[in-house]
Amino acid sequence: MATYAVGDIQGCFRTLRKLVARCGFDPKKDKLWLAGDLVNRGPRSDDVLRYLRDLGDRAVAVPGNHDLHLIARALDVASAKSRDTLDDVLKAKDRDELIGWLRARPLVHYEPPHLLVHAGLLPAWSERVALQLAQELEGELRGNGAAQLLRREKDAGQHLTYDDGDDTPRRRRTALSVLTRVRVCSAPRTMRLDFTGPPEDAPGGSAAWFAMPHQRKKETTVLFGHWSTLGLRVVPGAVGLDSGCVWGKTLSAMRLEDGKIFQEPYAD
Repeated sequence: MATYAVGDIQGCFRTLRKLVARCGFDPKKDKLWLAGDLVNRGPRSDDVLRYLRDLGDRAVAVPGNHDLHLIARALDVASAKSRDTLDDVLKAKDRDELIGWLRARPLVHYEPPHLLVHAGLLPAWSERVALQLAQELEGELRGNGAAQLLRREKDAGQHLTYDDGDDTPRRRRTALSVLTRVRVCSAPRTMRLDFTGPPEDAPGGSAAWFAMPHQRKKETTVLFGHWSTLGLRVVPGAVGLDSGCVWGKTLSAMRLEDGKIFQEPYAD
């Protein structure tokens, strides 16, 4: 049995199928871990969701910011963006089933020594804290609180500090932004969302979240996507898997058992 962690697909279904073939993925015995942003901007988001849904427990997927945007649009709490390509899902006959499957995904998946999340973690968070926050947010996303959470999250702001003692919706909104949008931090509990470039160009006083001193166990490796300008990046304790497929580059996967990298050029 092998487990393959895959970067941001963003509706590039043909490229995904070619990548899993290149990996030798066997759905009868292997697993796929998907780092989020399964949908949007690529041409076949509905087929991506159906394929992963039909894999059952052979697929472990965490939602990314584009996936949350799809859920928000389905709940009528977000408007279409100029580059959205979500109509194939929103107009599908099985729309409710696809959206329901997406809402049921975990925000963090942890099988030591690997932790899967879409964007990243605050340096101040341990694995236990990240899992606790994820479970709290998952309850809202799966229930009646989803619309309110997503409506507020999109207006969260660009400089966010997470406060453990804050028992208001702001704390949950900030936690969701961390898990699905963080790239750089300026302090152990503070991230800035106004920067999307490579970490080498990060504003003064800030650094990639994974490069800062952190509370995670030394043996934990965080698998993440979200950061196409970072590209495929393997560093101690973290693996960035978003290699810009939807921008005409490649879709990347890592086999967790031996760290082997597989890449498929954009084919959609």
